[in-house]
Amino acid sequence: MKEVVYIKFNPVSNSKLYIQIYNQILSEIESGAFKVGDKLPAERELCEQFGVSRAPIRQALSALELNGYIYSRQGEGVYVKSNQPAAEKEHSALILEAVSPEDIVEARMNIEPLIVKFAALRATDEDIEGLQETIKKMEEETKAGIYVPETDEKLHNQIATASHNELFITFMTAISQAMKKQEMWQFIRDRTVTRPDFRDVNFKEHQLLIKAIEEHNEKEAVELMTTHMNNLYDRYWKA
Repeated sequence: MKEVVYIKFNPVSNSKLYIQIYNQILSEIESGAFKVGDKLPAERELCEQFGVSRAPIRQALSALELNGYIYSRQGEGVYVKSNQPAAEKEHSALILEAVSPEDIVEARMNIEPLIVKFAALRATDEDIEGLQETIKKMEEETKAGIYVPETDEKLHNQIATASHNELFITFMTAISQAMKKQEMWQFIRDRTVTRPDFRDVNFKEHQLLIKAIEEHNEKEAVELMTTHMNNLYDRYWKA
């Protein structure tokens, strides 16, 4: 197996960190400093070199993999696959220009606890009945050993609907659309959140959330949603 090639990268700053990281690594691949078959430094080392957390590093590597420059081997690391993009140039640009996965997680962590507070306060019998139907569907899927993103998304959108605040509903719709458009979100999700060891705990978190809404316990609902969002963050960037 080839040794890791060590390149001195420059620290990055300000917004869209992952694009700056993507461009620096890509530049080294295109220049030949990293050759096809070479192993890239581990995530931890890249974090140290760029002076950032794991989130933008993972996003940059995901974008490079989606665009065909690198590939990963479970438990081994990341390797250079090509110095030419596999995706069309226009498609490659879309991956980078879309709302970043980190932006999505950050927005959800801050707004969903607020939304669920009003859902717990205002949910009607009809709202609760809809939530119960969806959580039952999620339970059946979990028992069958599968994770269906659409069911998860539906539940969160139903919670927004139960808030009876049109702006909250609009915010959640925008977040849902961003998740659908961002291939990196789906790419990272399929490698982390959908793992078997997360399915049961993910369902349990949602089940407790719906129970708090049913009981109109806004304090409990906020605490549970905050925990759920923090766990989502951990699953994406620490798993």
